[in-house]
Amino acid sequence: MTAPTRFSRLRTRLRILYQGESPAAERFQLLVLAVDLAIIAFFIATPLLRDGPVFYWVDAAIAFVLSLDLIARGIAARHTGRWLRQPTTMLDFIVLLTLLFPLVLANLGFLRILRLFTLNRSGALWRPFERAKKYRVKDIGQAAVNLATFLLLLSGFVLTFFGAPSGPINGYIDALYFTVTTVTTTGYGDVTLPGPLGRLTSIAAMIVGIALFVRLAQSLFRPDKVYFPCPDCGLNRHDPDAVHCKACGVVLNIPDEGL
Repeated sequence: MTAPTRFSRLRTRLRILYQGESPAAERFQLLVLAVDLAIIAFFIATPLLRDGPVFYWVDAAIAFVLSLDLIARGIAARHTGRWLRQPTTMLDFIVLLTLLFPLVLANLGFLRILRLFTLNRSGALWRPFERAKKYRVKDIGQAAVNLATFLLLLSGFVLTFFGAPSGPINGYIDALYFTVTTVTTTGYGDVTLPGPLGRLTSIAAMIVGIALFVRLAQSLFRPDKVYFPCPDCGLNRHDPDAVHCKACGVVLNIPDEGL
């Protein structure tokens, strides 16, 4: 039997840390999550910190940390090629490029907030709620994070392409104000975007924003589900008063304490 190489041992160790459920793996995952949240907080504050003296030092440090994380995740992946083709991985590489070349890709800096979307999709943020079987909290949280990501992303886009000292968008607050009033279809009309691109941006904001608001409302008001694996097809979530499985029709015996 061939002895495992150093690389294979490293891959196994990283896979356990990123995907395992042991106490050590959970501590590591919480540490990675805390770092991710700190990075996202920096991205959100970027429009206000861009002119600071230490901005590019922090930018380089985050690029280094994100590079290490992507390398480690790539090593831990069971199928590296498939992992590289995942949309969330591609978005992370786009974010990394904006960090590595902050001057050349300054106009694409608003794309860094997509890191919040990839974190939301990765499952790491919601794994504690899944373990506690709080699926309703997870659904509401995911919908709220998707909406927040869109608002911040669109605000950055508006600031980048329409911001001007003498124009309607004179700073990040104006961009965020325009985004919120447009997405909510409030439409005060005191801040508008000029030209065809401005009108197209407003149309896209209203359509996507309304869809995300509806998704959040559905998560808030739809009936809660209970966790009870179907003995036949394995469907895990059912209505509290379900008698038959929606997927296969088998009779369920959901205990009262699961309600």
